[in-house]
Formats: sequence, structure tokens, C-alpha cells
Amino acid sequence: MKILVTGAAGFIGSAVCRLLVAEGQDNLVCVDKLTYAASLESIGEVLASGRAVLEKADVADVDAMRDIFRRHQPDAVMHLAAESHVDRSIDGSGIFIRTNINGTHVMLEAAREYWQALPAERKDAFRFHHISTDEVYGSLGEDGLFREDTAYSPNSPYSASKAASDHLVNAWYHTYGLPTLLSNCSNNYGPFHFPEKLIPLMILNGMDGKKLPVYGKGDNVRDWLFVEDHARALVLIVRKGVPGERYNVGGNAEQRNLHVVETICDLLDERLPSATKRRELITFVTDRPGHDQRYAIDASKIKRELGWEPSVTFEEGIRRTVDWYLANRWWWEPIREGKYSGQRLGAAAPAAAKVG
Repeated sequence: MKILVTGAAGFIGSAVCRLLVAEGQDNLVCVDKLTYAASLESIGEVLASGRAVLEKADVADVDAMRDIFRRHQPDAVMHLAAESHVDRSIDGSGIFIRTNINGTHVMLEAAREYWQALPAERKDAFRFHHISTDEVYGSLGEDGLFREDTAYSPNSPYSASKAASDHLVNAWYHTYGLPTLLSNCSNNYGPFHFPEKLIPLMILNGMDGKKLPVYGKGDNVRDWLFVEDHARALVLIVRKGVPGERYNVGGNAEQRNLHVVETICDLLDERLPSATKRRELITFVTDRPGHDQRYAIDASKIKRELGWEPSVTFEEGIRRTVDWYLANRWWWEPIREGKYSGQRLGAAAPAAAKVG
């Protein structure tokens, strides 16, 4: 099978590509605009495998996407390309609308035109898998879990843009019959994670003896999913998922943000002893606007219907993640020196941007 992966050089996309190449069953078309959050180093082994080609292109570029479908003739699409950092969406929502909404529309239309022209057997086998987030569901209270039928209630520009893209995917299935698959995941973490996100930021700041900024009181709760487990789920969905269905993918690992940071501190103290205990570096800062209190996934459907469940506990995954950053300065040091040095984003809602 030939699989077109958008956002292939991003965090989750690169994990998917590495898994597919390791399995050795498929050829890949790696599509990525190569924005600040992308890294060709994350897919170095993928591109060296002889089973993948790279297309530097923007998913919101109609002509480019049509051309890629025409030239490569994929059997499936895994659409991961997205702007994904909530804090950046607070500072500037426009690129989130362009990439997450307009880009998904372009991909759906390019896929539909291509799919409709396929011969019957290939048309029946074609799949368009859209990868989304549990943030579209909004915020939970003390109890409850997000299910596939939970009503949408996004609270940030990022989650609103992903919710809109999910609705487009659903509409293209019901209106045009495009064989779509939709998955919503909880918070990912693991190797090759861009250091603007909580876990890699805390690891790298802790390594350098810098302050560890924690929003509010650190009592926001997230369900943490090791990225390699997520990649396994996504590949399983594109192979065996039922068109028109959605699948929630979670790690069964709810943790308060403060506990996550304290765990990282303790692991760094064990591996990289310092005169100052890392917990002393924790600094509580003003919460970000619209910060959802709790996310938690009910992943029973994907376990029941496709046989997937997470294999990595949070305790194991966070150890592996800390150890990876300690061992792979070659990957993250150029990022910290160039693309992102650790500054805070999304501290407060900015003034209204000009439209047009």
C-alpha cells in the first residue's frame, strides 16, 4: 500500500512514518510544509529507507495537493498536518484557520476528486484518515470521560479549528461518500517532541537549571499517551477502521500537570544530579486564557473493535522520554538555539487582529 502522510516531519507524523517504515509493508509519500515545528531529522531514517519520498508542500495549496495525488497515486491518506500549540493559537489564530480548516478542506477535495476517478477495486479500498484531538470536546469536571458521541465544545482557537476540520471530514463522508476515518487523541508525549510543549520544555529547562513555569496551580489534568502507542493506533485505524467511524485514542494515564513536572524533576535529579533540586525551580505563573481543566478519554471502542490499547504506562513513558532528551542533544540543541529558546507564548489574549 502507498500511504500519503501529511505533517510527516512533525511530532506524531514522524512517529507514524518511522513505524510504517519499520514494519516494511508500505511505501510513503511524506508531505510537509516544513514549518518551525517540523524536523527533517525526525524522519531521517524514513527518507533513507528507500520506501519514502518527501514532498515539501502546503496542505492549503490546492494545485500542489492535486498534483501530489496525481503523481503519487496513494491508496490511503493519513492527514496529520496541523498547527497544534494552543498558546500559539492565542497569540495568532489566523494560521490555525488556514492550515487546520482550509488545509483540511483542500485535502478532502483533492482526495475526493482523486478517489472518484479510481477504478472500482482501488476506490473501495481507499481511505482518508483525519487525525484530531480530544480538545474538541472541551473541558471535563471531576468525573466523566470523552466518548465518541460527546458533544463538541471547543474553548481555544486551536481546538475550535480542529473541531471545524472534524465536521468537514464528517460532511465529506455523508455528502460525497468519501471513505473517511476520524480519530481523536489525548495529549501525546515522547521522543522528537518540539520543546514548546509542556513535557519537553520542562525536561530541557530542568537540564539547564532554568525556571519551570507551571500554569495556575498546576491542577489541570490531562490523559497522557505515549506517541509510539498512538502511532500504532493510527496505523491500525487506517488499515482496519470502518469508514464513517471515529475512534478515541487515549493513554489511560490521567495526571495533574504539577505531578508531571515533579516527576520530570525527580528523574532529572537521579540522572543529572545538581546542587539545586529541580523541584525548587518550579514557578507558578498566570494561567493562560481559556485553559481547560481536565481531559480524559474513553478508549474502549478502539479496544473492543480493533484490539488496540496502550502498552506504555506513564511511568515507563516519561522515563523513556527523559532519557531520550538526555541522549539526543543533536536533535534539540539546534532548535533551542534557533527556532524556539523556551520563551512563554499565549500569556494573555492579544489585541484584536486586523481582518483582510
